[in-house]
Amino acid sequence: MGERAGAAWLARTCGSCRFCRRAAENLCLSPAFNGWDKDGGYAELMTVHEDYAYRIPEGFRDEQAAPLLCSGIIGYRALRRANLPPGGRLGIYGFGGSAHLAAQMALYEGASLYVMTRSVAAQRLALELGATFAGGTEDRPPVPLDAAILFAPAGEVVPQALRALDRGGTLAIAGIHLSDIPALNYETDLFQERQLRSVTANTRADGEEVFDLAARMPLHVTTVPYPFEEADRALLDLSTDSFTGAAVLLRDAARRD
Repeated sequence: MGERAGAAWLARTCGSCRFCRRAAENLCLSPAFNGWDKDGGYAELMTVHEDYAYRIPEGFRDEQAAPLLCSGIIGYRALRRANLPPGGRLGIYGFGGSAHLAAQMALYEGASLYVMTRSVAAQRLALELGATFAGGTEDRPPVPLDAAILFAPAGEVVPQALRALDRGGTLAIAGIHLSDIPALNYETDLFQERQLRSVTANTRADGEEVFDLAARMPLHVTTVPYPFEEADRALLDLSTDSFTGAAVLLRDAARRD
């Protein structure tokens, strides 16, 4: 009684395909997603299957919990796909809603953080959260990276991110969309066991692990609230990097500038 629950983007998986049977339900052959296959993403109330709902930990207001159900889960999965070793050096390219959460998770687990992003405000936020280095998208980090995550949907960044990796390093691409990647040079970009990996959706286990981790660490969720009626403005501001953190739509809420 009194507990709050939330639903992530993943609404249902078939449970029987070859991917679901091997605990890779994010690759399910016939999944359903909230806000895509199922209506209700912008509704005041919606129904979800109990197996795909998460218990929201105490201490998180609705405005703080909402980004964890999408940005937080994808950032977490991208972090795991990047194969960051304990105490390793993590590079992040782009520093929006998902990146600033994944960065804190990595720092909590003992990583050192190097952020490359075009937004000066996002660079400041990265340093405030504990980054060792924050520079522009085209800047090279001062040390070789053990792992990197690309959050910006810019395929032209992929070669430079790969070249910033140390031997055996992994670059994970977190976005659903990515512009074309320029031709790669095998010797310069991939040799010495550097890896390039994509990220696709999430599993329910990812969500459970995100909320468990968020409840244990001092996670700071940077949000920019918009009135529900200004959803179009939120999307426009997001596309133009007009804010740092995650945009959240709230009923009867005034925008905080």
